[in-house]
Amino acid sequence: MTTVNLPSSVGVEATVNSGSLGAVGTWLTTTDHKRIGRLFIGTAALWLLAFVGVGVLLGFERIDSKAFTLNEGMMTQLFAASKTLATYGVMIPLMLGLAIALVPTQVGSRALMFARNAMLGYCLWAIGSSLVVASLLANGGPGGGEAKMVDLYLLGLALLIVGVLAASVSVIATVISARTAGTDLADVSTFSWSALIGATSLVLTLPVTLGTLIYVAVDHHYTRIAFGGNVGISKWLGWSMTQPQTFLYIIPAVGILAELAPVVARKAQPLRGGVFVGIGLISVALLGSVTQNVHGLAWTGTIVDKAKSFVPYALFNLLPILGIVVVLGLALIALKSDSIKMISPFIPAFLGGGMILTAMLGNAVQLISSANLSGTVFEEGVLIYISYGSVLVAWAGVAYWGPTLWGRMLPAKAVVGIGALGFIGTVLAALPMLIAGFADQQSDSVKDFDYSGPAKLWNGVSTIGHALFALCVIVGIAAAIKSFATGERVSGNPWVDGGAQ
Repeated sequence: MTTVNLPSSVGVEATVNSGSLGAVGTWLTTTDHKRIGRLFIGTAALWLLAFVGVGVLLGFERIDSKAFTLNEGMMTQLFAASKTLATYGVMIPLMLGLAIALVPTQVGSRALMFARNAMLGYCLWAIGSSLVVASLLANGGPGGGEAKMVDLYLLGLALLIVGVLAASVSVIATVISARTAGTDLADVSTFSWSALIGATSLVLTLPVTLGTLIYVAVDHHYTRIAFGGNVGISKWLGWSMTQPQTFLYIIPAVGILAELAPVVARKAQPLRGGVFVGIGLISVALLGSVTQNVHGLAWTGTIVDKAKSFVPYALFNLLPILGIVVVLGLALIALKSDSIKMISPFIPAFLGGGMILTAMLGNAVQLISSANLSGTVFEEGVLIYISYGSVLVAWAGVAYWGPTLWGRMLPAKAVVGIGALGFIGTVLAALPMLIAGFADQQSDSVKDFDYSGPAKLWNGVSTIGHALFALCVIVGIAAAIKSFATGERVSGNPWVDGGAQ
């Protein structure tokens, strides 16, 4: 099925821009998919700065577990802010923004389906995420002491989820029904396919979060009995901000990596169907998410008991790993070519993909009961790996499709250098948390943990890693603003047409 879409310049977009107020109005009422995508990406970059800043603060507080630099009452909100911003402030909007900006172009559509719906989605997400941050700053959120601010946190979370769902529907509709006439779904680009799978996964799982959130909000506002009040928020909604649900948020990142590998090899992907299957396997994680339960591996009892534990554990946690292994493996197969020409965006994409795979493997280890990692900072290390890794891949996507979105290119040295710095920062921030997890350092705490081994060293190194990644983000934003405003103008696809490195 195909449809004919009106150009985005029709209607509101044709309004004459009169001064700065008119420019703001034009952006806020735009139906141009590139502008909507850039709004998601730009706002997510701001929340990324906040997320990394929170990581630095928490890491610094953990260096000395006997003393506080900040107010002790802030710690609960900082931990809540870290998880909320990582998922709903960074991973989802970065990937969704790239999908909205690029999918219509890739499928041959002149516009995004339900473009105003997507713009409404952005507004709801931006307002909701702002309310969430404001409530956390005012002692709201999970465990918050101000009841009205806890209610505000839940309201903001509901708004941003509705916004994400609205924008996701536009992506799904564009891939399904706005393709060029005669183009089968199997013929779309790997990124568009991953955007379709990722958006569909959001539409299938986030309503579960929204439904649970409504129960929690009503209970907190009136009785605070059935769902545990403010301290029960993490118990009932925490699954949406941790693994394996986060695997669904970064599916488009895997599609970016799969799309760049054939460009480097300068030949078509020999096994496109296998790539599509691999991306689809990652979405199997949604089966675990909708149950709202952790499916760990308890390797005890009889063979039947072990099988009962292993089957759901493998289905919900190992199949997504197989999916990304398939995609990475086929990417390496594509690179076995005599005509390889390395392009700068591929390097941060490959490094970020490795971090995402590391996170998935870490999650599988964490859920083995005999490892005794439950309730430790190991899970935090996994979240750092997957969130920072997705940012590296998103950076590669922005660099690769910059000419399409802005008509200008990022310098190759900046793309590679920032990607390398981000990789180092990710490893330094996350790996010590995995080690500290094996040493039983408890999660969501910055004090009173004591274990054999250099606790100050692990937490100090992790803090340095967060600081390096913060520097990476600041430099990356500055480089993007400068390059896309005054950088080299290009036309067409310079990565394929030649000239770009």
